[in-house]
Amino acid sequence: MFKGLDPLLHSELRLAVMSLLIGVEEADFVYIKEQTGATSGNLSIQLDKLAKAGYVDIEKTFRGKMPRTVCRISDTGRKAFAQYVEDLKSYLKL
Repeated sequence: MFKGLDPLLHSELRLAVMSLLIGVEEADFVYIKEQTGATSGNLSIQLDKLAKAGYVDIEKTFRGKMPRTVCRISDTGRKAFAQYVEDLKSYLKL
């Protein structure tokens, strides 16, 4: 039968964020926002959800006087993403 898809990753924006992060060492908030077309508020909320689940690590620093938020996918996030892809493939095999 069908496996349940991870509801945290099944959200369009969270899936887009994870898809971006899986292929890079790190990405800053501005880059993720530009690539996804998300609003700052929505992206912030979705990153917080991913961080609370342990899927991403978020580091807030300053570059000069400007705040900078850098995101990295965690090992837990990599495993969850890989499992999500495998579960999705099971839907496509029918």
